[in-house]
Amino acid sequence: MSKMRFFALRELANRKPLEVQVPSENLCDYYASHVFNDEKMQEYLPREAYEAVKEAIEKGKPINRDVADLIASGMKSWAKTLGVTHYTHWFQPLTDGTAEKHDSFIDFDQEGDVIERFSGKLLIQQEPDASSFPNGGLRNTFEARGYTAWDVSSPAFVVDDTLCIPTIFIAYTGEALDYKTPLLRALSAVDKAATEVCRLFDKNVSRVYANLGWEQEYFLVDEALYDARPDLFLTGRTLMGHSSAKDQQLDDHYFGSIPPRVTAFMKDLEIESLKLGIPVKTRHNEVAPNQFELAPIFENVNLANDHNQLIMDVMKRIAHKHHFAVLLHEKPFNGVNGSGKHNNWSLCTDTGINLFSPGKNPEANTLFLTFLVNVLMMVYKNQNLLRASIMSAGNSHRLGANEAPPAILSIFLGRHLSMVLDEIMQKDYRTHASNKQKTTLKLDLGRIPDILLDTTDRNRTSPFAFTGNRFEFRAAGASANCAAAMIAINAAMAAQLAEFKASVDKLMEEGMEINEAIFCMMKEYIQTSAPIHFEGDGYSQEWKEEARKRGLSDISSVPEALMHFDDAQSRAVLMGQHVFNESELQSRIEVELEKYVKKEQIESRVLGDLALNHIVPTAVSYQNRLLENLRGLRETFSQQEYDELSADRKELIRDISHRVTAIKVLVREMTEKRRKANHMDNNHDKAFSYAEQVHPYLDRIREHIDNLEMEVDDEIWPLPKYRELLFSK
Repeated sequence: MSKMRFFALRELANRKPLEVQVPSENLCDYYASHVFNDEKMQEYLPREAYEAVKEAIEKGKPINRDVADLIASGMKSWAKTLGVTHYTHWFQPLTDGTAEKHDSFIDFDQEGDVIERFSGKLLIQQEPDASSFPNGGLRNTFEARGYTAWDVSSPAFVVDDTLCIPTIFIAYTGEALDYKTPLLRALSAVDKAATEVCRLFDKNVSRVYANLGWEQEYFLVDEALYDARPDLFLTGRTLMGHSSAKDQQLDDHYFGSIPPRVTAFMKDLEIESLKLGIPVKTRHNEVAPNQFELAPIFENVNLANDHNQLIMDVMKRIAHKHHFAVLLHEKPFNGVNGSGKHNNWSLCTDTGINLFSPGKNPEANTLFLTFLVNVLMMVYKNQNLLRASIMSAGNSHRLGANEAPPAILSIFLGRHLSMVLDEIMQKDYRTHASNKQKTTLKLDLGRIPDILLDTTDRNRTSPFAFTGNRFEFRAAGASANCAAAMIAINAAMAAQLAEFKASVDKLMEEGMEINEAIFCMMKEYIQTSAPIHFEGDGYSQEWKEEARKRGLSDISSVPEALMHFDDAQSRAVLMGQHVFNESELQSRIEVELEKYVKKEQIESRVLGDLALNHIVPTAVSYQNRLLENLRGLRETFSQQEYDELSADRKELIRDISHRVTAIKVLVREMTEKRRKANHMDNNHDKAFSYAEQVHPYLDRIREHIDNLEMEVDDEIWPLPKYRELLFSK
């Protein structure tokens, strides 16, 4: 056994659960204690400043510099009670992570004496380097200026000794360089469009909020084992590894008792999350061994997204404290369940109505059905955009395998709602409805409120499933920024609702009553979007064939999927709803292609290094031991006995030689393909070259290595194996 693997396993044997101190038995005593929320603002801000913040949040009114100074002073006073010495603008560049530059409160006064100061100017805006983050050509290296600007709608928080201020990140030209800026634009667009549709039913509705409940799946691996796997800590996934004799086939890990070390980690994570105002609620074992899930209560999309980005960072820090490494890659282990981040999405009015919940009367049910069929149309028309929003190098390994939905976009509604839509299609509103029915649009749909959460089954193979009072977009990957999917969904929904409203208005101008016009559009949408509505097994070969007949796209190539950001429908949505301008849209495509290229490049380089410098020498060393054994047999036994006893060893030596040679040849070929791809002029060509020419070698090389793992003596195998990685506690 290699020294690294030996010491890793020895450390693992000595691990004990850490004792976690709970701040208080009463959760309310420490919930949001590290957040500058409404309660803290009322305590630390003058009334003028507090009201200015509230109006900025609720009505979008700007905050002037004098008031900003008051807010900054109050925020600093609160932060100092928590031992804060620094502040940072916390933003979300296109790296899929977060970024922060810490500055202390230190300053000089007019006399040159050192003081602590935090002004409104520093609160509202900072200037980090815009050229050093992914920008897709929006900025040249010599054009370094970029700005972070305070997002008033997301409260400041404290991590360790630093006050973190959530911000957008834009270029000197005002173009977005982050996820938050287009997300806020998409949320504004869906608010406007949804409110206009709601006001067809209720004039009291003045705002519509998009809500998000994310479910974060992840793996935990002991830190010592993680450090002994270069592929894990350099790429986030195992590039080699034969499957364990036992993994998830008995379904005994799912919802099983949580191991003590993991429980201690979860407890610690929950305490820190609650201090940060992240309303974590659910924790459990997931399908694969050493896989787990964390989920909070639903929040406004912008805040929920901030919280998910924050918790992914907190998870890593807490895991290190407990001698774990968190794996957020979508497919860290071959052959077992991958990790997703289900995005549970809903729309709610400021009057307290969940637009995806059936109502208590026919009119409310009509409102519900109106939004339901618009979701159907939205997904049908924007299936390529939604897929592009969640496609990445990591997620491409996960989609369509081991609990993950396929790359084919479809919507599951459940038997009851499907019957309701069929019933609507069978009705001729103009012919059979009385004047009274035309006023109330009853349509015999008063029974819809009986569709509760437990009267429709769930479909785990559906990428976009209705789950009682929300839609669950299950295709998003575990490491992704939720904003990517939320931008696409909310922008597409805004465009769809605007089109619906315009169509209804046109029919009314032609003489139709409002309810009749709504019904006619609903019926048209149900019929048009029928291909996207699927209730069966998304894994089946029959569905792939049926989807093709329905005209649905099935794209597994990452570069090909990403290029659909630039097709006519996606452009109409993203640019038509002012989420991106032309330059910003092209930059996003460029950034995503570049990220794909770099991840594939890193994986191929790491695999080549491990294959030639770890696996091949180990295989040759074992082969030499077998050859020495053969020489001993020849010296000890007669020729006949030798031939009988050595046949299996000769075959094994021959197979090892074949695989070693194949690995060397394949690595050499892969390196040459990578060299050619790297010399291409643009990321578009590079990405397709990596996908088509380089990536296939990863699987071919892995096959030989995984077979060698089962042939070479376990005692000298250099890397921790799946049985060790997946079953360490």
